Amino acid sequence: MNPRLSLLQPYPFDRLRTLLAGVTPDPALRPVDLSIGEPKHPTPALVKEALAGALAGLSVYPRTQGLPELREAAAAWARRRYALPALDPETQLLPVNGTREALFAFAQTVLGEGARVVCPNPFYQIYEGAALLAGADPVFLNDGLPFGAIDWRGVQLAYVCSPGNPTGRVLGLSEWRELFELSDRHGFVIASDECYSEIYLDEAKPPLGGLEAAGRLGRTGFPRLVMFTSLSKRSNSPGMRSGFVAGDAALLRPFLLYRTYHGSAMSLAVQRASIAAWGDEAHVRENRRLYAEKFASVLPLIEKPLRTTKPDGGFYLWIETPIDDAEFARRLHGQYNVRVLPGSYLARESGGVNPGRNHVRVALVAPLADCVEAVQRMMQLAKSL
Repeated sequence: MNPRLSLLQPYPFDRLRTLLAGVTPDPALRPVDLSIGEPKHPTPALVKEALAGALAGLSVYPRTQGLPELREAAAAWARRRYALPALDPETQLLPVNGTREALFAFAQTVLGEGARVVCPNPFYQIYEGAALLAGADPVFLNDGLPFGAIDWRGVQLAYVCSPGNPTGRVLGLSEWRELFELSDRHGFVIASDECYSEIYLDEAKPPLGGLEAAGRLGRTGFPRLVMFTSLSKRSNSPGMRSGFVAGDAALLRPFLLYRTYHGSAMSLAVQRASIAAWGDEAHVRENRRLYAEKFASVLPLIEKPLRTTKPDGGFYLWIETPIDDAEFARRLHGQYNVRVLPGSYLARESGGVNPGRNHVRVALVAPLADCVEAVQRMMQLAKSL
């Protein structure tokens, strides 16, 4: 048995199940689950039709590098979205089976024994797991602190997430500049998780991406930078497990080799559906409209003693609670039949602080009426404390 498996902590949703075990919610209230960031808006018809029309591809072994048409469709989308003058689909882009598996596999490709890996805190737990199983030590940078707040010596990989999970914060150009300068100085690779990039509230202000920041700063070829994105949130198709990575060609060559041995090729039917999704923006704008409607409806409902702010991107509310976050989540489930995720489950203690403590993450993925009712119930609990 791999001894490093013993270093892994339970996944947040496993911890939530344990927390709520034995709690019987009020049966008079219908359940509302806002704990998991699983999109519930309909998958676009054009994606389903393309998938169904390509089922003959199930009889063919797909190539790990994917169809040329898929790589070009993804590259064309990235060039449009991030105003990139160039992105070579042959050398600077690879299809992946969603960002989760790619973020994990990438660490196994670029890390050596004894490396240090920087993770945002709070964070997506796959970063920590990928580091530990690669024999590296995770280093946590608490949310709100500048990149220079930690020691970068020995760091080989830095994960960033923008818009962030769970806070929704987007990195600005000055922050990217600082991170690039640190990468130049210390030689580490940057893995930019941008799976929430297409969920934002202001159509005039799409979140800045890592490749876009590199382009604005004149970093030709995206040195030591790879971005990760997917169709799960953008196109409401998490079950397809489809995305791509793009950036430094010198990093993607060994990543392709790793993935070839790992058996990570994407089904041809999913590739065809992905081509359709990357080529259409109308369904993405409609998706954003639905999320914007939810935020506009629920944010005015949140009052003291709860506190939150409008996120820059993503579909989460990061809400500060007046009592311990796990106890708040437990009472909310038991008394009001609403599930949310304790913020401390999404973070690690660093510098004597768990930055997720006394927060809950609320995923506004349910229908609008359910989101409104769930937040109203949260306020009832909060005002009773």
